[in-house]
Amino acid sequence: MLRRTMAEFDVKAGLQHVLKRIDEVLLQRPKEVQAARPLLVAVSKTKPAEAVIEAYEGGQRDFGENYVQELEEKSRHPDILAKCPDIRWHFIGHMQSNKINKILSVPNLHMIQTVDSEKLATKLDAAWSKRQPTPEEPLQVLIQINTSGEDVKSGIEAKDAPALYQYIKSNLKHLNLMGIMTIGAFGFDYSNGPNPDFVSLMQVHRSICEAHSLAPDSVLVSMGMSNDFDKAIEMGSTVVRVGSSIFGHRAAKV
Repeated sequence: MLRRTMAEFDVKAGLQHVLKRIDEVLLQRPKEVQAARPLLVAVSKTKPAEAVIEAYEGGQRDFGENYVQELEEKSRHPDILAKCPDIRWHFIGHMQSNKINKILSVPNLHMIQTVDSEKLATKLDAAWSKRQPTPEEPLQVLIQINTSGEDVKSGIEAKDAPALYQYIKSNLKHLNLMGIMTIGAFGFDYSNGPNPDFVSLMQVHRSICEAHSLAPDSVLVSMGMSNDFDKAIEMGSTVVRVGSSIFGHRAAKV
């Protein structure tokens, strides 16, 4: 069971600070950026059930987890099941094919943000069809794009993302492809200008919208974390994944 290993952090205050900052940035976002108000996903990895419940009680509903075992554990925690009936879990970690069934069995699974290949998408589609055979309830997914080109990052190359988008939309009826995401390189110096990872993702977004005659705000863009979610929103992000600004910094792994 996950327990608090750090000094207590005021989760509700952290959540309200992030929500206030989102509102401030939206007022400053260029008028030409056609994007909806961002969805805040609270990244609760390594944090205990009590912290999740505290954020839920503060009004937060969407939570992101990176690790399958931790997601399984938290989603089935008796206190979370009892106190957070409307919680929505997002899986934001690297997807392994042999973990698909475990992830799909998670209570209140809302979205998988890390689909990065035709093979993985096809396996997800087949597995979900067995669990949820009615087409009215497809599994919500995002395509993960490795905009930074780092070997340690998962994701399809930006140039190949539109083809994967087309493949999923045309062939996999049990998946509801909502948009695209990137993690991007950490620690970009914004004194050098716009983040090239965000620029790259928005270019992919534009090409997908143009190819499919879609309104820009109908395709989600998941980019931006605690250190740069404001910059991401300015450029058009509609999903931000924020952890430490809500829950406090994570303890270093030992």
